[in-house]
Amino acid sequence: MNSHASRSPSVASPAALAREVVATSWYIAVSIVFFTASALAVWGLWVLVATRRLGAPLLTVGYAVGAAVVLAATIVLLARYRRDGDVSDADRVPRLRRFASWPVALGIVGAVVVGVTTLSFLFGASVLATVLCLVRWGPGIRWRGVVLVEIALVVLWFAERARLDAAVPGAGSMGFALATFGIALPGAIALSLWSWDVVLELNRARAIESRLAATQERLRLAGELHDLQGHHLQVIALQLELAERMLPRDPDAAAEQIRLARASVDAARTGTRELAGRFRGVPLPDELANAVDLLRAAGLRVRSDVAADAVLAPADILGPVVRECTTNVLKHGGGTWAELSLARDGAFWRMSVANDRGAESTLGSGAGLEGIAHRVGVVGGDLKTHRDPDRFTVVVTVPAAPGREGGASAGFTPEVPGERDTFFRPEAPSEGMPR
Repeated sequence: MNSHASRSPSVASPAALAREVVATSWYIAVSIVFFTASALAVWGLWVLVATRRLGAPLLTVGYAVGAAVVLAATIVLLARYRRDGDVSDADRVPRLRRFASWPVALGIVGAVVVGVTTLSFLFGASVLATVLCLVRWGPGIRWRGVVLVEIALVVLWFAERARLDAAVPGAGSMGFALATFGIALPGAIALSLWSWDVVLELNRARAIESRLAATQERLRLAGELHDLQGHHLQVIALQLELAERMLPRDPDAAAEQIRLARASVDAARTGTRELAGRFRGVPLPDELANAVDLLRAAGLRVRSDVAADAVLAPADILGPVVRECTTNVLKHGGGTWAELSLARDGAFWRMSVANDRGAESTLGSGAGLEGIAHRVGVVGGDLKTHRDPDRFTVVVTVPAAPGREGGASAGFTPEVPGERDTFFRPEAPSEGMPR
């Protein structure tokens, strides 16, 4: 017990880990932009020297435009790199289409302009390699390419060093700095992206571990539920069978057995509620990840945008909403894609679920949108729907720290396993949309 107490302070909370992942991602992205800008600045000094010696002011203007284009493409590609890191292989854009995207084309144009205005094949090739590094490659491909590029850049520097010194007399003293930044740029970017991928993979592994723990908890609950219900059902069956046999000759004794059977039913119901109350709920990020998995397993293309601190959202409110929406997407949607997002908006959490085939009914009865509206209304939230010809969206907003009239259980009693929660059995991961 003491050893456990001494270890527990070193374990970070899920929210703290999520914040660390976000902070690390930002640090790496900013470092990549900074290093690229530094290399462009050093070579910009070379262009200024060349402009003064050669009397060609258009070199400076052209270089400034090319450098700005390269930086803009770098920032956009970094944003896409982070987004693609959260997408499964099944939903990722094919590699040829990734190369045909406008940021890649913009970066290539910028690299060509930079190479022309610096009078250097080395730096043009270096910037081009950097742009291509920012595209997601298969395992090991980027590093093999970077090694070949680095060798080629070293050869290029020795080949063109004398030519540059002859073209711009007296500028050879800048050679070491130019070579350092030109040759090191692709390798530094590749190393930064590798560390970024490692962070994202570790974060995924942590999420998978959490989901496995939730699955084990469900299996444990299923075993306890089986034992509890099996015992009570066996007793009830014996009592009713005995009542049936005694009814012709001793109605009073038969009635007593029926009363005992009814008491056994009440005991089973009470035991099930107590068991459900002890059940540790699945964290909301796991609910959302399960929902994404289930929709993808059904053949839908799924776009998920979940805040890094989603673990802080009220899972007991939004979890059932995710399950209900997912059920309705699969049951009534019939479309080809779905989108799910969860983000903090000031003092509220805002969850949106959409697909490309609108629900056929408005707020219905039972467990549909009316049930969702009731759940979120109890805690001061609201539900809105938006219907377009090719899109149906449900938006649920709940307070970040919901106050619940009537206590914590008002409108949110633990769901008894075997009802709607069986939808999330371990064999079938899941995600959501409306009725």
